[in-house]
Amino acid sequence: MTVDVADLVRTRTRHPEAIAEAAARRVRRSLLGESGRLMIIAADHPARGALGVGDRKLAMANRAELLERLCIALGRPGVDGVLATADILDDLLLLGVLDHKIVMGSMNRGGLQGASFELDDRFTGHRAEDIRRLGFDAGKLLLRIDYDDAGSLNTLESTARAIDDMAERRLPVFVEPFISRRDAGGRLRNDLSAEAVTKSIAIASGLGGSSAYTWLKVPVTENPDDMARVMETTTLPAVLLGGDVGGSAAAQAGAYEKWRGALQLPTVRGLVVGRSLLYPADGDVAAAVDTAVGLL
Repeated sequence: MTVDVADLVRTRTRHPEAIAEAAARRVRRSLLGESGRLMIIAADHPARGALGVGDRKLAMANRAELLERLCIALGRPGVDGVLATADILDDLLLLGVLDHKIVMGSMNRGGLQGASFELDDRFTGHRAEDIRRLGFDAGKLLLRIDYDDAGSLNTLESTARAIDDMAERRLPVFVEPFISRRDAGGRLRNDLSAEAVTKSIAIASGLGGSSAYTWLKVPVTENPDDMARVMETTTLPAVLLGGDVGGSAAAQAGAYEKWRGALQLPTVRGLVVGRSLLYPADGDVAAAVDTAVGLL
């Protein structure tokens, strides 16, 4: 599909109500199909100022190109849906590509990449009431905890309240937890050691007044062999995140192998992957997506 930016802008300018109308007529589906697995394409990175893929710092900056890549991915067999912020989901609604797809709203995007306030990851995206009003299917939030940053307590509290808001509406919420810390240069790093990922899962699992609608979105640990032990920490269903695996074909192949092993674990129900599938090293979005679907 070729995206006509002028047409999207024309609709947004003259008929902004068309977005709500498209959401209202969207054909919905259950969260899990017959396979009990999920394959979600993630595209919520731009709203946090995270536009880079590998050594391409502004790879995701061209919105028409990003939308075209998303349309290719969503059209592949086995792809269940998309995770994105309101601006991208609104465009996809207008393009008419979200019927029979899981639509997941990204809830907190306030912790801008590289900012001094990056850990103050406030809920500047979808609210639970927005997800319900638009007929979307789930929400996602990012939870980064730095033991040396007292502000992490505010993040924990706001995350718990968001989980409560989603549970009250019986809407699934995917929580992406990390133990994070700043390196000597002040850059925020996520700790992917088995101990850190185990702690982050334990903390996230206990947030809110109910875990009935809580899913986890977790990374594969530095040593993939640790994943079986790490995932024993919870009974909550989980999906694997992709992250930026780098710009080489070898790095992409390595990521596939890590996902393949972790997907065999009983609590792991699928993949939520964005940049590595939308911007693969060889440029072939369809092939990258098909390979990831094949892992399920």
